[in-house]
Amino acid sequence: MKFHKLFCDPDGDSHWVDVDVTLTERRFAPPAEKIEISDPEPVTNMMFLRLKAGWNEPIHPTPVTQKLVCLQGAVKVTASDGDTREIGPGDVWHMEDKSGKGHHTVVTSAEDFEAVIIQYA
Repeated sequence: MKFHKLFCDPDGDSHWVDVDVTLTERRFAPPAEKIEISDPEPVTNMMFLRLKAGWNEPIHPTPVTQKLVCLQGAVKVTASDGDTREIGPGDVWHMEDKSGKGHHTVVTSAEDFEAVIIQYA
């Protein structure tokens, strides 16, 4: 299991990296059997998001560290270094580019892009 991480370097450029998720087998909901699960991450907010088909935002940094889980549709996200990622259903995008040049996002699907946003403190 992996997620896409977008971060900002000290020069203000944003870059992509793939991050492997570590899963550990443990009892999560006793008496149910053990499952493979990651360590918990404390979060502050959870929201649902919809970007209409054709939506095209200006370049900006993320306002807070957050993860986006795509439910429907697709976006193309371009880091300031020019590297792009397609985010589609089931993809997870971790945003840490809170400063610097930011990123550009455009909805590429014919349908609206729908996602869950999970924000960190």
